[in-house]
Amino acid sequence: MNQTSMAPIELARPDASADPQPANAPRRALLGASLGATLLATLGAGAARAQGVDQVKILYGFPPGSAGDTVARRVGEKLAGSAYTRAAGVVENKPGAGGRIALDLGKIAPADGSTLVLTPFSCMSIYPHIYSKLAYDPVRDFVPVSIAAIMHHGLAIGPMVPASVKTVKEFLAWAKANPNQASYGSPAAGSTPHFIGALLGMNNGVDMKHVPYRGSVPGVTDVVGGQLASMVTPSGDFIPNHRAGKLRLIATSGAARSPFTPDVATFAEQGFPELTTEEWFGFYAPARTPAATVAAANSAINAALKDKSVIDSLAIAGLQASGSTPEEMSRSQRAEFDRWGPLVKRIGFTAES
Repeated sequence: MNQTSMAPIELARPDASADPQPANAPRRALLGASLGATLLATLGAGAARAQGVDQVKILYGFPPGSAGDTVARRVGEKLAGSAYTRAAGVVENKPGAGGRIALDLGKIAPADGSTLVLTPFSCMSIYPHIYSKLAYDPVRDFVPVSIAAIMHHGLAIGPMVPASVKTVKEFLAWAKANPNQASYGSPAAGSTPHFIGALLGMNNGVDMKHVPYRGSVPGVTDVVGGQLASMVTPSGDFIPNHRAGKLRLIATSGAARSPFTPDVATFAEQGFPELTTEEWFGFYAPARTPAATVAAANSAINAALKDKSVIDSLAIAGLQASGSTPEEMSRSQRAEFDRWGPLVKRIGFTAES
């Protein structure tokens, strides 16, 4: 991080001829001593800030092994030795409530740079539309630090669905003919994957039961095991089983095919352009975290995201490493909030429904 050079601060030396009254000398000496002490204290505080925190805790609201967990761990490892933190970041998984537990804890964490929260944008941009009483305010309780990774969501089907079904249209036809088995999972109620599945069914006259999970991993396990027909979740969470032939990834949500699954057509290619969306994982700090600390965290995170080992690790999980400024992240969060509001209203889902 660049340090702005400052000219030396000099206290003006008093002109003895300007104040011949010796009675004022003690007062001037006391004032000089006070200013000197203040200056030393300020410089000492600045030096402490420059040293950063000993270690940062990264809260993540979903289970270990998921795509976002990979982001938190690989980036956290590379923060060590930066101006932001001396040691590698420690990830604490707080699964449950669709990622809200981690955010609830992050809201009340010390605003000193020692705690970050990693979350998909749905928790910040979509949840306000569906939860009338969120325990956190995405704008007032957090400050954006940096986007970390871009993901495409995917639709996958398992052995419950006949092997002859290989496209989205074929899956919809099967679901319509088998209403008792027509279902899809998502990593959380109110998440972006939840609404992709809801819009897919609603727009095509197919009633598909939504099954929310606590993260991707248990839902993918049920698809592979034949207990669940389909799942919508970050496409990277399907890749190992897709390559092993244990499930079939039949569509991804990006504007173009994912570079990690180029054999899989997008929703748009198959006639469903309204389902095109790319979600990001981003780091947040508690509100009132000093701007200098946020800047140091942003610099360290963006440096980590340029590291080849991090890029390669995220690619295995189907994620594209992608940093940002706090301002860019804030604008994207607001744009997604505006985009999803009308869609959520159309779907008619609320936390109470």
